[in-house]
Amino acid sequence: MDADPDLVAADLSESIRAACRTAVGDTLRSITYFTPTSFQQLYLRSDLESDADLAGFVEHETDGFHATRAYRGSELGDYQYTIRAFENGYMTRVTRNDHGVFVTTDRLTERRSKEVASALHEILSEQVSEAA
Repeated sequence: MDADPDLVAADLSESIRAACRTAVGDTLRSITYFTPTSFQQLYLRSDLESDADLAGFVEHETDGFHATRAYRGSELGDYQYTIRAFENGYMTRVTRNDHGVFVTTDRLTERRSKEVASALHEILSEQVSEAA
């Protein structure tokens, strides 16, 4: 898994950042865009250290690409997003085809999680349809 500082176009990066800030406000910690083979951190809050093993996180979060296919047609409906709870915050992951974003936050209510996931799903869906 390799970091790629040019993976995301500037306008897409700004759209993702704006959507996340709108949905979760000042609790936003970081935003990472990823594909099955590379990633780019789009945002890291200034009071946080940039020494996290981001490649390790991304490698694990690519499982979201498999979840989308694995749960297709289940009695629960199609897979939408994942929330992970940690000691010091939360992560919300959204994937669409071979594009994904995960957002980390300090606090996260269910409503805010749904808002950020919905916004990211819409942005990723637009990107996929434009690429087609």
